[in-house]
Parts: sequence; structure tokens; C-alpha cells
Amino acid sequence: MKYHLECTNCGSTFESDYDSQVCQKCSGILEVIYEAKMPKISKINSFWDMEKVMPSGKYVHFYLGNTPLIASKYGESLKLKLEFFNPTHSFKDRGSAIEVAKAAEYGFGEVVCASTGNMAYSITYYAKLYGLRAKVFISDNANTDKINDIKSVGDADVHKVNGDFTKAQGLALEYSKKHKAFLCGDYCYRKEGQKTIMYEIGNAVKAVKNVIVPVGNATLLSATYKAIAEMKKSESMKSTPRIIAVQSDKCKPLVDAYSTGSAIKYRKPMTSADAIAVGYPTYGDQGIEAVRKTGGTAISVSEDSLRSEQKKFLKDYGLVAELASVSTLAAFDRLKPKGSTVAVITGSNV
Repeated sequence: MKYHLECTNCGSTFESDYDSQVCQKCSGILEVIYEAKMPKISKINSFWDMEKVMPSGKYVHFYLGNTPLIASKYGESLKLKLEFFNPTHSFKDRGSAIEVAKAAEYGFGEVVCASTGNMAYSITYYAKLYGLRAKVFISDNANTDKINDIKSVGDADVHKVNGDFTKAQGLALEYSKKHKAFLCGDYCYRKEGQKTIMYEIGNAVKAVKNVIVPVGNATLLSATYKAIAEMKKSESMKSTPRIIAVQSDKCKPLVDAYSTGSAIKYRKPMTSADAIAVGYPTYGDQGIEAVRKTGGTAISVSEDSLRSEQKKFLKDYGLVAELASVSTLAAFDRLKPKGSTVAVITGSNV
């Protein structure tokens, strides 16, 4: 769909051929603004059935998305969205497929990203498919197996930083400017890919009441609300589901800001759930707005509950989910929300 970009900080606008995901005037994050009425999507059989609600571009239709939505053993009201059925075993593929396609479309030969593990694995995978080089700045809390996964995909240049994701993100931005690499990560095109999770949920579950999402950089949280708003506007969805955002007790900058009504402040990540170990979420403000506008809530769960839910998930389904993924199950167990609920299980890379 035809679109332009708008800076969420200073309001500057850029045409769709602007080849960056950050504002050239203030370095603020950009938002994709569509220039036509959002179409109604009545049936989804593949990820690319949703291309008409994504930025126009030169996409190769690789297989991804349209992941299983299964009944749970936690009660009839809860369904699980299993995002680890994507090619690199996490929801990150939805955004990477869009971002890397844009990098290729704009003529870049290299992409760069910051990551705690899953993002880099996904970006590297799609970079290889599009024939691009990949540079990765990975936080020091990323586990060895994830780093090995990244290296196994291709010839990615992996640099493990002496610091957390926030530091890695700054280094990736600096590298993109110095070496003219396309900056990938938690930015506007990724958000457009990730919103398709909610499109699939809304298409499959009529009158869903609650959607539970884990929060690291809050891109998925913000994207979930954007999808809801678009579906409401196109009359693809009648009622607004509550968004429940969940973080670990050991890394909860968004939850703290939401609970106190204050600005988001950096919190040093101390959680074992590396996929949500983000001390200062890029989309934090938008994420809090998403929770409030849907009448939802933001909570944190204990590290013990994450480990317990991970073991229970393996026992119940014979499937492995990483700690960040099962945070949504810990949140469901704690809140026991009423009505039809979907918990997003974001990945299985452990």
C-alpha cells in the first residue's frame, strides 16, 4: 500500500523512497503512514495475504507467518499463538522479511542490527536470502547457542559488545552511518511485519477479549495496537481486545513507567529471559499508550514463574519455548483474565 514516513519525535515527513528508518533531522523513530483506506481482510491463508496492509515494496514471497493457533491446557478460554513455527523459530521473521526486502530495494549491500539473539538470527537469515552482508552487534547476555545459530546461517560478522542491548543498539546505529549499511531492528518496517500476528489472531478468533504479549523493546506491543486500530477502521474487527503487556521482575522499565505514570527510565537487565532483556524499550511510550487505549494492563512476573511455565509447556505440549515466550503464560496464570484470550508464544530459541 502507498505510504510515507513520519517522525514520531519532530513530525518531519519523508517519502517512501527515503532509505532509512530513523529521522535525518532528529534521529527519532519513524512511523509508516498509509495514504489510502485500509482494506478489509476476510481470509488469511498465508503471510503474504496481508501484503495489502503493508508498505508497498519489492518482496520475495518466502514462507513465513500464518503460524498455528492452538487450544491450550490452561483452560478453554486460552489459545496459544505459536510463533516458533517461523523459519528461524521466532516472531522476528515477520519484521525481518520486510526490513531486509527494503534494504535490497534501496540498493544496500549490507544490513546491520543490534540484538539479544533472535533478531540477529532472523536478520542474518533473510540477508542471506537476499544476497546481502550482515553485521551484528549482540548484547553480552546473549546465550552461546543463539550466537552459534547466527553464525550457522551465513557469513555474518558478529560482534559481541561489552554491554547490554541498549549499548548494542547505539553501536549499530553508529555503524550504519559510518559504513552506509541499512539499519535493521526495532524500527518502522519491522513494526509493519509484526502487526500481522494480530491480523492473524483477529481473523481466526472472533471477538477475542485479551491478547497477551511479552515486552522487550515493545515493538510487538505497539504493532499489536496498530493492527487493532487498522482492523477496527476497516471493520475487520468489531470490539477492541485488551492488550496485556508482560515483563520479567528483573527487567521491567515499561511496567514501572506504566504503574507510576512516569517517564520510562533505563533499568539494567538482570533477567534470564534474554529475548526481553531490554533496559530502555524503543517503543516504550507507544507501548504504554497501546495498553491504556485498549483498557489493558502491564505486569511483571517472577523469574521462578518463567522457569516453571517453561517446564510445564514442555511437559504439556512436548515443545520447547524460551523463557521470554512463556512470560505470557505466567501472566495468564496470575491475572486469569475473563473471556477469549490469546497468549503469543514468541520463540523457541534457547
